[in-house]
Amino acid sequence: MARLKVTQTRGVVGTRQNQRETLRTLGLRRIGQTVIREDRPEVRGMVRTVAHLVTVEEVD
Repeated sequence: MARLKVTQTRGVVGTRQNQRETLRTLGLRRIGQTVIREDRPEVRGMVRTVAHLVTVEEVD
């Protein structure tokens, strides 16, 4: 299964509460931090919620 490399590129100051919680659920805490997640519909939905705060790459 493909995997997604998610990197936080912007801070959470001024964002909505659900966006901050979504970043925490993904495992991101600070700018520049990167996590690897399985490419699943749930993760895609979370990434879509915070798309303006993160960058996403596919890795194998």
